[in-house]
Amino acid sequence: MLVSTGNRTRGGAAVAVALATLLTASGCEAGHDARDPRATASADAAGSGPSDSSAESSTGSLTWEFEHIADFSGKFEDVAVLAADDIWAVGTENNGRANAHLLHYDGMGWKQEPLPAALGDSLYPPRFEEVGENQLWLRPQSDASGSDRNWARWDGIRWSAVPNPPPGKAGVFRATGPDDIWTLVGEQSAQHWDGSRWSASRLPFPTADLAVAGPRDVWAVGGRDTGPGTDLAGGERYSQPASAHWDGVSWKPVDTPQARFDEPLPPEPGAGLLHVFAFAGDDVRAYGSNSFNHGEIDNEPADEFIQLRWDGSKWAEQNPAPGGCDWRTPVGRDDNGLFLNGNWYLTDDGNCVKIGRHRLPTSTGARPASNQSLWLEEIQRVPGTDEWLGAGQVEVNQSGDPFSAPVIVRLKRAAA
Repeated sequence: MLVSTGNRTRGGAAVAVALATLLTASGCEAGHDARDPRATASADAAGSGPSDSSAESSTGSLTWEFEHIADFSGKFEDVAVLAADDIWAVGTENNGRANAHLLHYDGMGWKQEPLPAALGDSLYPPRFEEVGENQLWLRPQSDASGSDRNWARWDGIRWSAVPNPPPGKAGVFRATGPDDIWTLVGEQSAQHWDGSRWSASRLPFPTADLAVAGPRDVWAVGGRDTGPGTDLAGGERYSQPASAHWDGVSWKPVDTPQARFDEPLPPEPGAGLLHVFAFAGDDVRAYGSNSFNHGEIDNEPADEFIQLRWDGSKWAEQNPAPGGCDWRTPVGRDDNGLFLNGNWYLTDDGNCVKIGRHRLPTSTGARPASNQSLWLEEIQRVPGTDEWLGAGQVEVNQSGDPFSAPVIVRLKRAAA
């Protein structure tokens, strides 16, 4: 989820490019906003073996099993789990046309449904936003022919138009309930819905992400080009991580640790934060990168992954996670640990586990010798349970007939 942080020097641009490269390499989807904690695209590649359930610290303890394999080539873009018998998924078909598929599971089976008329027309598939118990919004991805005002809502029975959708082109969307919704509009404007009206507030710096810990407890992160640590020789700027807190009245900048390479500095350095997750008022975590314009010097330093944690009074650097869990961001949290992008799981006691997966059945057209990789765009907990569902695709690379299979997967935990 890469969001531009606005008027930067070339150093800031280098950060954005490096962050995109870094997060793509570790399996983070660009441009999709999910719930808090967010679930971004995660990939797990395997060769021709029957499965890949290896782990850094635990083997076979967690596995993604196929819940539903769609009968078209493409992928599921999003999933919303309102109940065990009320699950929605949006998919796209690789047929050269704008062809979004809306699927619904009612406890009996999966069925394709028409897109709600209230959504209007768009060339792009819509996205889900869960705004309250049994209330789901379907947001448009607008284009030149679409409208940002055509939002649809599901009340458990039918789809209808959202009476007061967010004004402007909403980016990041965070909701704790139908009367407490935040959106990021542009780079430095936030909109809040209190159940009766939308109100705008100005953010103190270009912002990449928001997280809501409570009704008057909201965090914003991004990058700044002014203030301590940003001045360089020749008028250049070294952008720095930035954070701010909403206390119910206004946004207040919060002192955030600076990032800086050792001298001599690499060309056009810059740092910033891209993700923030609020697990509790005294447990907020932010992630970003300290990078530079690569390819201009020999003996380049490595990009630095920024991991910060708010303990209720200050930001502090997090200790790196072990093994394959390092350099990864959360995509979900259960009672025992964090799901991380790339199909990894970090337990609260520090064990790094690789989530296994099965291969597609040959009836899908996947050959025994094919290379397959699982990419999940979203994972969601089934309300009231410890069950988790994921949505995305299995990419099948094979000679003559490569394809992508849209899949819904369910997490299986090994018996203790």
